[in-house]
Amino acid sequence: MSQHPPSPRITGRAWGRIDVEGYDSFKDVKLYPGGARAWRWEETGTSHAPGVQFVDVEELLAHGATVVVLTTGVLGRLKVQPETLQALAEQGITVFVKRTPKAVQLYNELRETAAVGALIHSTC
Repeated sequence: MSQHPPSPRITGRAWGRIDVEGYDSFKDVKLYPGGARAWRWEETGTSHAPGVQFVDVEELLAHGATVVVLTTGVLGRLKVQPETLQALAEQGITVFVKRTPKAVQLYNELRETAAVGALIHSTC
């Protein structure tokens, strides 16, 4: 039996929209064991380049994620800062970086067996 609350399932994806079971739709979303919320880049000053910062991921870890899925967007325009990957590795966190369609598929698979968190970007 799992020791963590399940991460919510992504039920649909379209340009500019991510549907999450039990929640409204999001443009960009943070998913983690037990919940989801809008990922608002302006909270941390994130932009396509230089990309996802460790501060964007910290909330996922605070909710117990031991596996993290990061998207680079549908077209691969969103970067992930090398420092983010290094910080996750130093904490023993397994991380996957994929374009949004593959990231959504992988996240939904991982949520069945792992304490997974994700940052999902629905465009670019």
